Amino acid sequence: MDKAAKALGPWAQAGRERVDALLAARFEDAWPPRFQAACRYPIATGGKRMRPLLVLAAAEALGCCDDATVQHAAAAVELVHTYSLVHDDLPAMDDDAERRGRPTVHIAYDEATAILVGDALLTEAFAVIADCPASAETRMAMTRCLARAAGHRGMVGGQAADVGLGGPVGDLDALLALHRGKTGALIQAAVQLGGLAAGADAAPLERLGAYGAAVGLAFQLADDVLDSDQDAGERGPPSFVKLMGAEATQARARALIEEAIAAIAPLPQPQRLITLARFTIDRSS
Repeated sequence: MDKAAKALGPWAQAGRERVDALLAARFEDAWPPRFQAACRYPIATGGKRMRPLLVLAAAEALGCCDDATVQHAAAAVELVHTYSLVHDDLPAMDDDAERRGRPTVHIAYDEATAILVGDALLTEAFAVIADCPASAETRMAMTRCLARAAGHRGMVGGQAADVGLGGPVGDLDALLALHRGKTGALIQAAVQLGGLAAGADAAPLERLGAYGAAVGLAFQLADDVLDSDQDAGERGPPSFVKLMGAEATQARARALIEEAIAAIAPLPQPQRLITLARFTIDRSS
């Protein structure tokens, strides 16, 4: 087990269980029955639940208990993340046949179903926020935060760059822009959603945003190191390891984590966020 993962211990497991329970309660009214099963299929495949844990830890950093609003925010960001994986796995995108040890949705069902499942997960994320017991002002702020991170300004924009709509990704600036959108935007939003759910004002939200931006990029740098062997060669995707080398990529990731920790150190209870930051580069998968 990764050192940081062990340090998170029962807290992380309990957080995952609460979020998973909330996710399992969604789609009960989806129809036809086969589509209901298809919608539940990708959210039942487990995973680290990194983004929901960041929501929970950000709220805790501000002294907020893990209340219903925080849990709804955590579930919403996981739905957006899972939708993105379902669509990324499609033959027109990354063309992956397996995820987390199980057939991907388009393999278990078919391509049309996978597209519709992704659509359903994305739209349900905003229903989850609408259903949370926060004020209308807070729900609006959370909706805006998640939509901007998930859409053309963030994750989808990064994916558009990844499929070549911006031309070849041949230098460091282009690769940084791609991953700040594709990977980093939703990680940053997860941290900010935790702050919004906890009722944070502008100053702590700014600190959380800085933390999320640094952790989001460090997460991708660590991924590129972990995937360097399979991504090697001209046919592999552009990566930080190819442009910078493994040692420099690891050093950049470590520096970003220190930046992230410095940003949230003044918050009331930052320890869980600090541990999660270290987990992003200490993990083995």
